[in-house]
Amino acid sequence: MNVGVRAPSGTVNPMNEPLLERFHAVIPAGGTGTRLWPLSRAAAPKFLHDLTGSGTALIRSTYDRLTPLAGNSIMVVTGRAHGAAVSAQLPALTVGNLVLEPSPKDSAAAIGLAAAILYRRDPDTIMGSFAADQVIVPVEAFQQSVVEAVRIAATDKIVTIGITPTYPSTGFGYIRCGEPLDVEGAPNGRNVAEFVEKPEEEAAQQYLASGQFLWNAGMFVAPVALMLKHLRANQPELAAGVEKIADAWDTEHRDHVIEEVWPTLPGIAIDYAVAEPAAAAGDVAVVPGDFTWDDVGDFAALGRLNPAADETGTTVLGEGARVYVDQASGIVVSDTKRVIALIGIDDVVVVDTPDALLVTTKDHAQQVKGAVEALKAHGETDVL
Repeated sequence: MNVGVRAPSGTVNPMNEPLLERFHAVIPAGGTGTRLWPLSRAAAPKFLHDLTGSGTALIRSTYDRLTPLAGNSIMVVTGRAHGAAVSAQLPALTVGNLVLEPSPKDSAAAIGLAAAILYRRDPDTIMGSFAADQVIVPVEAFQQSVVEAVRIAATDKIVTIGITPTYPSTGFGYIRCGEPLDVEGAPNGRNVAEFVEKPEEEAAQQYLASGQFLWNAGMFVAPVALMLKHLRANQPELAAGVEKIADAWDTEHRDHVIEEVWPTLPGIAIDYAVAEPAAAAGDVAVVPGDFTWDDVGDFAALGRLNPAADETGTTVLGEGARVYVDQASGIVVSDTKRVIALIGIDDVVVVDTPDALLVTTKDHAQQVKGAVEALKAHGETDVL
């Protein structure tokens, strides 16, 4: 079985950083992006879409910005239903580095399994987990932050890359920074004092004003041994399960073992399973990311990423979209040839697909998830 071979060091390590020889990137590609319904669906989640007008799907952009750091030492963890689409997007991805989940189990199972597989292959590996559906510019600044994180991780730390907040968001978790670290080649590293859940508006404003908080972007760089140590301590059932699967991963018993074990695993986010308890134990650091970051969490984000191309103030996405605008503004995403006319309405969001139509406003974009949950509860799963 082809389990993935690292490319020549000149290709992998253009930054001349010896520690990158131990680095293996992991891309968890899960979730359906419910706040981007009906564009993003279970069969075609947001990471398979080009949402920035670049001509490249989000997962491909993620892979491309990691390649200069990891070469072909990149693993993708995704659902079975998306395996063929991911392989089509990433033809260089080796069979042994495509991990297909039988069912969704949240991020701890996905990242824990990746860590366990990588540990079996090389216990000295430093892994970096980066979501498939984030937009980051400039890429060079991101890569430098990852190099700093790898240097800190090599001192036996779990390292997250935090994002300097630009507004008092209530949709992101936060990281409270502690004391600066003293790690050679990582001047921006700091200890993590605590992780904070998504705050109310007033608290978010206080976080922003204090200058002590960063957005939690869910990026983690860590020695695989340390990641598994904390997973065993805090989620022993989950740790035992992913390690059993990992023992069989590069053998002929893989399919049988994953079918037996995967359904028994608890579903929990990596933040709760590892990051928060590890931070309480003093094992987590953070590198502030000096780059622009967006998780494309809703249709308002599409407006930020795709500014209006003309004086109408309306962003139009979709090949051959037919849109008329008169004294209106907002976002139109069209997957049909239907004419859409906006007249006298501001900050509207219209998403037109062959079997579902969404009409809302930018201010209410986060509530799209509620519509998806209601449709599911009523059995309208054919449009989800």
